[in-house]
Amino acid sequence: MLKRTGKVLQIASTYMGTIVGAGFATGQEILQFFTRFGYWGTLTIAVATALFIWLGGKMMIIASEIGAKSYEDLNIALFGDRYGKWISHFMLVVLLGVTAVMLAGAGTIFYENWNISYQSGLLITIAACYFLLRKGMKAILTVNAIVVPIMLLFTTIIMIDTFQTPESDRFTTIVTDHSIWAAWAAPFLYTAFNLSMSQAVLVPLGAEIKDRKTIVLGAWVGGIGIGFMLLAGHIALSVHMPGIQQYAIPMGGIAKQLGSVVQYIYIFLIFAEIFTTLIADIYGLTLQLQERLKWSRSMLTMIVLAFCFVASQIGFGPLLSTLYPIFGLISLGWLFLVIRRKMAH
Repeated sequence: MLKRTGKVLQIASTYMGTIVGAGFATGQEILQFFTRFGYWGTLTIAVATALFIWLGGKMMIIASEIGAKSYEDLNIALFGDRYGKWISHFMLVVLLGVTAVMLAGAGTIFYENWNISYQSGLLITIAACYFLLRKGMKAILTVNAIVVPIMLLFTTIIMIDTFQTPESDRFTTIVTDHSIWAAWAAPFLYTAFNLSMSQAVLVPLGAEIKDRKTIVLGAWVGGIGIGFMLLAGHIALSVHMPGIQQYAIPMGGIAKQLGSVVQYIYIFLIFAEIFTTLIADIYGLTLQLQERLKWSRSMLTMIVLAFCFVASQIGFGPLLSTLYPIFGLISLGWLFLVIRRKMAH
């Protein structure tokens, strides 16, 4: 019983840690996908939470059933041999892009908050990634087991603090001039994008854990945790609307009001979350490349890190603004096929 509980918590914390990447931790994603739609945001967060519980679990179960070595195996099972390979090639490119962005984000945190140069920040992060990733899946599980509980605790503190402010119920009353269609499309786009990105970790994780019930429980705990963090962020951001939209790191702006110690912890947490997503993505990428190239894992890790270092020199704005919308649409197609796929009973 204890062993299963441990495994369930491992799945849940890895699931949360992978989804709660940089955009989520900074509050940018919550703002873009939920809060700007006013009181609809609360309802659409409920929809997103249900999708995370259901489809995250389903994805891990399919991976477990087919014994998937990497996310390409899952895509071939979903799309058939030819298209599955194409989708995987495309994901490889996007994962590389997103990983470079995460790395650039980590460098920026060093530069903006800790007076360490951007380049040094990149190199410190790369070195830490390389040493951790030599431990494989174990490292990802361990890092998430530390970061996610602290994040949950911190989210709870921000939520309690928000409820003591005079306008804490604004999330139920804010009106929006965005269309209701955009509001209701948001949770589907959000879960599609995040789940297709997190395949890199959830597929090998599902394949490692053979017990279906453990996977289902892990997806429930993880999905509810993600929903709770989305809601807490949404409630806190709603109080400060519309002014909060000017911040690059909206949640940092809120943390600032809780005093310098809290803000310092929060900035460190944002870094830790970028870091968990970074090692998760690089792990998925190296597994993927290893199936194709049959090179050693540590060599592939070095190549991926070197590529991301070069790419993060560009500053990834222009590439992202083109990649994300295309990827969002392809992710929706992918989500539809995951929904349609029947599971063995």
